[in-house]
Amino acid sequence: MSLTKTSPKAVTLLANRWLQLVIGVVCMVMISSLQHGWTLFVHPINVKYEWGRAAIQWAFTIFILSETWLVPFEGWFVDRIGPRPVALLGGALVAAAGIVSSFADSLPLLYLGSALAGIGAGCVYGTCIGSALKWFPDRRGLAAGLTVAGYGVGSAFLLIPLHDTIQQQGYEAAFLWFGVAQGGIIFLAALMLVKPPHHSATTHPPHVFQTARDYAPSQVLRSPLFWVLFLMSLLVTGAGLTFTAHLAAIARNFQVAGMPVTLIGVTLPALTFALTLDRITNGVSRPLCGWLSDYIGRENTMFFAFGLGALSIFAFGRWGHDPTTFVLLVGAVFFAWGEVASLFPATCTDYFGPAYATTNAGMLHTAKGVAAILVPLAAPLVEATGNWEMVFTIAVSMNLAAAVLGIAVLRPLRSARLAPSGVAD
Repeated sequence: MSLTKTSPKAVTLLANRWLQLVIGVVCMVMISSLQHGWTLFVHPINVKYEWGRAAIQWAFTIFILSETWLVPFEGWFVDRIGPRPVALLGGALVAAAGIVSSFADSLPLLYLGSALAGIGAGCVYGTCIGSALKWFPDRRGLAAGLTVAGYGVGSAFLLIPLHDTIQQQGYEAAFLWFGVAQGGIIFLAALMLVKPPHHSATTHPPHVFQTARDYAPSQVLRSPLFWVLFLMSLLVTGAGLTFTAHLAAIARNFQVAGMPVTLIGVTLPALTFALTLDRITNGVSRPLCGWLSDYIGRENTMFFAFGLGALSIFAFGRWGHDPTTFVLLVGAVFFAWGEVASLFPATCTDYFGPAYATTNAGMLHTAKGVAAILVPLAAPLVEATGNWEMVFTIAVSMNLAAAVLGIAVLRPLRSARLAPSGVAD
């Protein structure tokens, strides 16, 4: 069997949509720590080279930019040649990124490793989410949510060994060992991916709008609906990425990072506990909100989730200085943020059809790349004000704005512009 072709008998065995979903989840788990574990590397890199926290955080921004902005192009190949070749490339790049980052003794090399990791992660992310959207037209929210849950919950299982490796062997060893291992597992799993069939638009759940036709990427880019979705994603993701990148710095500023916290019989330093819990809550919210949106509608679920996000960030800024409360409220913040990864690609495919789902969802995913540009701006804002209050206030406002847009703008605009499945456009 070649790397890109599978025998008809093997295709028949692999063409089970739940098996394909599991394979996608495994691949997503393997790229999860590239983003969610980054905050653990910032301090030790700065201790060794003293490049400055702001300069080092640009590596995170480069990772997000390269992960997101190339997904539409990677998705274009997935829509035409299938998921396997693109996912194989992603696995190889993730392994290469770990090797480069482990030897990076200059900022340009660190940025190169981040760029390779981002491109590899984008190949895997776009491939797996696009596959889920196409295999499950009747449970699109749930399938997308389960797939991206691997990107959230998966890192919870990797963060503690990643943290221990950094503490005991150095961050260089963590880059190398985890990068090569994760890239290798992605490569092996990708060999089992097969192209999903084209499903009829009539196989959607009765409570969810789905369009009657497929829109090409060029048509999507001309649609006001796409840009409202893009703005909403930018607002919510900008707030979430800021927490992801700066959580360790916030914990040190609140003077709780190393303080022990005991919950349900488990005792860990507050930062380690928060990083583990936020991956679990973030991951759980993705299939949960995706499943909920399959029954009450995407826009209604967005309003609920983004409103909860604003409330949780407000509470964190107000009461997060206690180590136990810090851990619990971090879990709440990331629970409220997790659903963006399932709701937006599912909504995009509902609005614009499954034929170009990987490409169109990839174009929407670039909002995450734009949001990443906002992440390094938090540090100078904190330096200017002396605390995180302004950052939290902006994050609350961004979530509230997205919640209002979902109900007051997105839903009526969709009703006016798109015909549902089974109705001629």
